[in-house]
Order: sequence, then structure tokens, then C-alpha cells
Amino acid sequence: MELLTASSATFSPLPSNFPSFTFKATISKLVFTAMLVTSTTIALSETPSLALSEENRLFLEAWRTIDRAYVDKTFNGQSWFRYRENALRNEPMNTHLAIRKMLATLDDPFTRFLEPEKFNSLRSGTQGALTGVGLSIGYPTASDGSSAGLVVISSMPGGPANRAGILSGDVILAIDDTSTESMGIYDAAERLHHSAICAPLRRTKIEIGKFGADLMGPEGSPVELTVRSGAEIRHLALTREKVSLNPVKSRLCVVPGPGKSSPRIGYIKLTSFNQNASGAVREAIDTLRSNSVNAFVLDLRDNSGGLFPEGIEIAKIWLDKGVIVYICDSRGVRDIYDTDGTDALAASEPLAVLVNKGTASASEILAGALKDNKRAVLFGEPTYGKGKIQSVFQLSDGSGLAVTVARYETPAHTDIDKVGVIPDHPLPKTFPKDEDGFCGCLQDSASTCNMNGGQLFAR
Repeated sequence: MELLTASSATFSPLPSNFPSFTFKATISKLVFTAMLVTSTTIALSETPSLALSEENRLFLEAWRTIDRAYVDKTFNGQSWFRYRENALRNEPMNTHLAIRKMLATLDDPFTRFLEPEKFNSLRSGTQGALTGVGLSIGYPTASDGSSAGLVVISSMPGGPANRAGILSGDVILAIDDTSTESMGIYDAAERLHHSAICAPLRRTKIEIGKFGADLMGPEGSPVELTVRSGAEIRHLALTREKVSLNPVKSRLCVVPGPGKSSPRIGYIKLTSFNQNASGAVREAIDTLRSNSVNAFVLDLRDNSGGLFPEGIEIAKIWLDKGVIVYICDSRGVRDIYDTDGTDALAASEPLAVLVNKGTASASEILAGALKDNKRAVLFGEPTYGKGKIQSVFQLSDGSGLAVTVARYETPAHTDIDKVGVIPDHPLPKTFPKDEDGFCGCLQDSASTCNMNGGQLFAR
């Protein structure tokens, strides 16, 4: 995605042109100052490279976006202003290449240039459907034990990759015989995507890692993946399909109990944070409430994120009050997302949340908020650990920038980057990931995955 990508993102226009009079005024001051020093400097200041061509303007637009938005105001220990001046004087203005070179100096794999077709593909993943193999991939973390390849964050249930047995934690070693050892997530997407026509987008908070790396392409087209699962290496031929992004599945589970006290548990599986997510969760809660549920289970396993605002909105559904997340930069906390209970829908019933290493980005924000506010008990394994936020900005030529704009901390001021949210309890290893299997485990006391209601909601 976790980018900051969000479902109901507010699009705030970026300046499409860097004002020429401002820049020329700056140059005039530089030249005037230089006249007091040496004639050599004057000659350099008057070189043709300072002319503001269209390429210059696009480069400056990208430079100013980073200047305003990037989380690290040391810009990886360099003078950002001096870089701009040197680039305009000395860099050949192949604009996209110059922008890529500029971003590379930040040494941040999540801050990337997006060509127009990549920009559109990234946005298409938040709209409700895409064509691909149903994989979300990210960069390896220390816990993955290897820096080679791209790590599978989640495999969409029922998708081509999932049917082929690709699971969270597997490593993609090659795509169509091209090694992924030094391949970025956007490069991986570029090899496999098919451009879609999307409406213009100026700025949106989006979590890269979810949709930015989904292996998209034309429906029916083949793709070959080399995947390492543990010690086993497999070569898989997959066919891209239309992958539905309906984000919510739900079910009522009636667990046998003495007399008329059978627990009625509402199970909600949230698979992504697209623009439909919060509305779908509300609808599921209303439907389950109509069946007199007395507790909820929210399953965030293999949910690798999506739209940041949707994560915030869903947290508000479950909380009557409290901090949801702190947004931080190099100077500390710069913004606080909280709730006063106005939007709460299910703030009183017992709640259990299921997580695993495929739970990432917006999912981790939601899980951390529910845990730290003592609203829910978390079960499973430590989550993925993507604690940085990216925003996507559109440039005036239709290309875009994905920029790391912040990091986040949970309400208890825990920085989960590369660590993850730690659950309260583990789940049985045989615990299923589908709604039917979940109910079966709760209903069958002899099953190896059985957990009774007391276990599921006890702290």
C-alpha cells in the first residue's frame, strides 16, 4: 500500500507549476551576491541550464512536493535546496530520469516516481476491482530472514495465487524469469500490470504495499512466478483474473451452550481497506445485530491495508472514545486522530480481533487502536510491521510521486515499524481463515482448533 492510501481521501490540488517569477527572483539574488565574490561564479550563474523549460518546471514541481511533504526534513543528510540548484545546472533534463535520480538520494524504497500508467494502476486498486493474480507484496523485513526477493504480505482468498498455494511470508524470487532480488514493488507491478483509465487524482493518502504491488495485468494473460515457500522453491504458471475487492464477509455463529444461553457471535472478515470498507463493515454489523448477536469477531488476517481514512473510520465504529493513531514526523507528534464516540456503532459488545503476519498498514493501525484502548482482545501472531505512511501526489503531466510523509504510533505510543502489533494470545495453528471453518471450530468442542467463547473474549 502502508503509503497513506485511504478510501475517502480528500484530494487537495498540488501547484501544477513552479512560479517562474519566484525562481527568477531567487536567481537574481544569487547572481547579485556572486558579483561581490568572483567573476567565475557569475559565469556559472548565467549558464543556459538555468532557463525554465517545461522539463525544468516538472522537475521543480516534484522537488517542491518532496520539500513540503517528505517526513525526513534532513532529506537523508543533504541540503535539499543545494541539490535543486546543482541539478538544474548540471543534470540533463530528461525529466522523469532526473526525478528518479533525485528520489534515489533519499534512500527510501517507498518514496518512488510513478509514471502515468503506474499512477493509474495504483489508484485503480482502491476502486473495488482489479485484474491480477490476487497478491499483495512488500519489501522484506528483518524478520523475513532474507533480503532477496519480494515478500508476499497477503494472498487474496479465492484468487489465482491463493489457489496455487501462495501464502503470506512466501518470497517471490522471479517474475517471468526476471529476478526480483533488486526489483522494487513498482517495477514488479509494471511488469505485470495493464493500464486502466482512471479519473484524475491530485493527492490521496494511500498505503503502498497493498495495491501498489499487486501483480496486475490483462484478464486471461499468463504470468510465471518463482516462489520460495520455506525451503521449497516452486515454479508456478498463473493466469490473471478479475479479482473482486468486496472487502467484507460476515456470518452468524451460534455456539452451543447450556439452556438458552448459547453465545451468538458475529464474525466479520475484512480483507481490504478500499473505498467501500467502512460502509460494508457498518452494513455487516447491522445485519448481525438483527440476528441478536452478543459478541463480535473481527478477522484482519491477511489484510495488507489500503486506504488510511477507511482504517480511521472503521476504528470509530468500535470505539466510544479515545486516540486512534498518532501521526509523527522527525520532530515528534504532528497530528492526532481520535474519536468522541459520535460515529460509534458497536462500542459495547465483547470484541476479538484476529491478526497474523499478513496484517499490515491500515490493518495494523486499526488493530493497534483497538488493543491499546482495551476495546478488543487480539489473537494470532505479530503483524507485518509497516509503520510508515505514504501519500500519492499527481504531477501536472499525469505522473505521480509516492512519498513517505509520516510514521505512526499506536495510542500507547508504540512504533510498530518492522516490529508489528503484538497480539494478546496465540491462535491454535489449525485455526481456519474462512467464515465456515471459523464457526465449525467454535461449534465442535472436539476439534483441535476449538476455542470457546470464554477463551475468545477473555483478557
